Amino acid sequence: MLGTMTDEHPTTAATTSSSLDPDTAGNDDKGRHGNASQRIADGLRASILSGELPAGSRIRQEEIAARYGASRIPVRGALRILESDGLVRLVANSGAWVARFTRAECEEFYQIRERIEPLLLRMSLPCLTAENLDRMDELAEQMARADRVEHFLRLDREFHALSYDGARTVVLQEIVQRMWNMTHHYRSMFTQVFLEQGSQIVHDEHRMLVRALREGDAEQAELVLCGHIRRTRLQLARHPEMFDAWPSASG
Repeated sequence: MLGTMTDEHPTTAATTSSSLDPDTAGNDDKGRHGNASQRIADGLRASILSGELPAGSRIRQEEIAARYGASRIPVRGALRILESDGLVRLVANSGAWVARFTRAECEEFYQIRERIEPLLLRMSLPCLTAENLDRMDELAEQMARADRVEHFLRLDREFHALSYDGARTVVLQEIVQRMWNMTHHYRSMFTQVFLEQGSQIVHDEHRMLVRALREGDAEQAELVLCGHIRRTRLQLARHPEMFDAWPSASG
């Protein structure tokens, strides 16, 4: 279940076996490294999603190790976690960078989202609660008043996560979460544009989505969501300069 889309992974459980046993001592080391890797990954994920680490910026293992008071082993583990999230790109014998995508790649990601998120929404609808929908109403109104990109994005992420909260899937939610991570920086740029323009259509779509869900109209909810995602894709296509706004991955 996506929950609030915080992008957290289950923390590796620490072993309780005696460290005097050489076999279990090895397991203890793995458990400690796993826990440290998850802690570092969670911190880096927050830095990436907040924009502190922008797309295309290099991640230096020695700096991360010093920052978190860890060796490079758990740092490498953290980077592998973030690579699986779609947030980091690892280049053999070169290093790690916050993932940055071309316009064509971004276009493909959004086309995928247009097709799979309406499906996830339909699967979620029968199990959505009145509390879910009431909270979505609150979030829609808060987003309509938001004037900062970071604030809007936090509310928007919670809003859409709640809409998917009723789904019980094998892999679909995980795929959607990865797509959200990979397109986060592009949603940020789109948000900056529409906040500056004072556009209301995004807020209207949020309200329309909640209304369709309250009415149990899966088909209408899917149509609204598909158009909502497509709007971002088309807006990004009109601003190709956005894909040159970050530092080169070779730096």
